[in-house]
Amino acid sequence: MESDWDTAMDRVVRRTKELLEEQGPSAVGFYTSGQLFSEEYYTLTLIARGGIGTNHLDGNTRLCTSTAAEALKETFGSDGQPGSYTDIDHADTIALFGHNMAETQTVLWTRVLDRLAGPNPPSVVCVDPRPTPVAKAATVHLAPRPGTNVALMNGLLREIVENGWTDQEYLDRNVVGFDELKKRLDAYTPEHVAGICGVPAEQIRQAARVLGTAERLLSTVLQGFYQSHQATAAAVQVNNLHLVRGMLGRPGCGVLQMNGQPTAQNTRECGANGDMPGFRNWENDAHMAELTRLWNLDPLQVPHYGPPTHAMQMFRYVEEGSIRMLWVSGTNPAVSLPELRRIRSVLAQERLFLVVQDAFLTGAAAVSVDWELLAQTAQAARDQKLLDLTERCHPQTLRQQRWANAMIKVVSPQVLTS
Repeated sequence: MESDWDTAMDRVVRRTKELLEEQGPSAVGFYTSGQLFSEEYYTLTLIARGGIGTNHLDGNTRLCTSTAAEALKETFGSDGQPGSYTDIDHADTIALFGHNMAETQTVLWTRVLDRLAGPNPPSVVCVDPRPTPVAKAATVHLAPRPGTNVALMNGLLREIVENGWTDQEYLDRNVVGFDELKKRLDAYTPEHVAGICGVPAEQIRQAARVLGTAERLLSTVLQGFYQSHQATAAAVQVNNLHLVRGMLGRPGCGVLQMNGQPTAQNTRECGANGDMPGFRNWENDAHMAELTRLWNLDPLQVPHYGPPTHAMQMFRYVEEGSIRMLWVSGTNPAVSLPELRRIRSVLAQERLFLVVQDAFLTGAAAVSVDWELLAQTAQAARDQKLLDLTERCHPQTLRQQRWANAMIKVVSPQVLTS
């Protein structure tokens, strides 16, 4: 049944107020995507975390890039990418770990091909079980058995450490735990790793030599690493490669834990995934004090008593009845989530007030016999907004971060939810 905008939003607001009165903020949840833009994610975060005060906000990016996010946080304490696409133009070695850039980021791959066809082409190290176009263009192609990425990374790191291809001054100044890492690498000789991974020992030595003697190393990581066995550990070892070599913070030196969806990085930057806006950490009291001061709120009004609720847990809460209103924006959980029969029955519950914000009548709306609202968004109105796929050092991203900081200071949750 069609409705005008005011009638539909009045119904949403009325039901939200009823649930807040009956149960409180935990009755409301928001499930978003990697398809929106910075302005929209930030507004959503402001309403959910600052205005309503719910901890139930997550994106479908949780299902594809959460390992990359955790790897960055484990190594650097922040989900921000320590690299830039412009590093491709300066690196003398480019390493791609589980990343078939030729078929997943085709425009970016043409930038690499330009370097390979020009003067001073970089060396390319490809880690992929398949003979991809990247593998065919690589200086060294390592094709490990699926599920053995951690062992391979341990072997490469051991060779680099054993040969003294480390930056001790950088390690002393910036890194903790290096001695513990060396102990863990002891057993991973090239021969031992070859037996685990099925990669010849000499190829492991060759790749380690290329990585260990690079003057400007850029690494990219995609689902072949961070959606595989021991995914977080494998992605962390790529970060460790750059730490032991001191290959960060200079042109041509960086790590890009890549994203799959067009604006997956935006979700994470703006606080619509597992962290707070601007890469602030919910566990860090100083971060939360700063954020709530800028939002003109008491710190206790923004939930940070535990990690933000992850997507699958949100659907469990809907199933159990503690989340009674769910706003789905830019994604279709009735098609994309695991256990579809169960998820569709969860969405179809009569007790659930389901709001679907999408340009199309998706399965998330149509699967429910009593779906509440389909807000058909106008796609044409989105051409002037900010997006960020992976990097945060590009001028576009810097413009985005300046905008986000200004918004944090100017727009309070009270303004958006009054």
